[in-house]
Amino acid sequence: MEILTKTPIADRLLAERHSWPLTIALHLAPGALVVAAYFLIAHPLVQAINYPAFLAWAIALFVVLVPAELGLLLWLGRCRNGRWSLRGVVHYLDRPVPRRRLVPVVVLLIVQFLVISLALVPFDNLVYDTFFTWLPFEGAGGSVTTYLDGYPHSVMVIALASGIPLTGLSLPLIEELYFRGFLMPRLPHQGRLTPLLSSALFSLYHLWAPWPIISRVIFMLPGAWLVWKKKDLRLSIGMHAGSAFILQTLGTLALLLNLAP
Repeated sequence: MEILTKTPIADRLLAERHSWPLTIALHLAPGALVVAAYFLIAHPLVQAINYPAFLAWAIALFVVLVPAELGLLLWLGRCRNGRWSLRGVVHYLDRPVPRRRLVPVVVLLIVQFLVISLALVPFDNLVYDTFFTWLPFEGAGGSVTTYLDGYPHSVMVIALASGIPLTGLSLPLIEELYFRGFLMPRLPHQGRLTPLLSSALFSLYHLWAPWPIISRVIFMLPGAWLVWKKKDLRLSIGMHAGSAFILQTLGTLALLLNLAP
């Protein structure tokens, strides 16, 4: 379908392939904006109400991802289709995987995500202690609990629970639409390495938490590969949003019931 609203920026972003400089910029710029939003907006706000840094990151992600990723996709959809739509902007939306196969595959993806990500926490801690202790982020460390330590129990529960609809559900959905649905099919290299490149660039985008870079590639790769192979974005959305929701919800319940270590 031809782009209805002709602008050089929209033409370039909706091209069949992006150049490497554009690809890298589109992957890393949102991460840089998240860090900026954390320092300039979210962290001062959260400090003022004496809440942990975890809530500041959730706010920073929301402030950036909604306009910079989802907003960009919707604007491009309007440019292409003349209305607010993701068609022609986000790929892999045709749902070729039957529902009877989709659900068990997503469940398996979630299980591998949870098992691998939790199993690699000691490795992530080692990487942080070896290379990233210089990071100027309050509470930075090998796990999310370091962003909550030192605050009253009720405050930790509220902060973690507040993130469930954000970092636990809606923001992973936006990330999959943007990184897997919009950027991955436009990577300069298209072939068997495409899912690996997408996973690596997605991991690098997390400038606020760079220490799990290797782990993140490992547990995100199966979802990216299946989306690329099966052409169905629901696979990675289900894996990413489902895993994040489970982890955040169980973490909140564990804190609420005093079961967290």
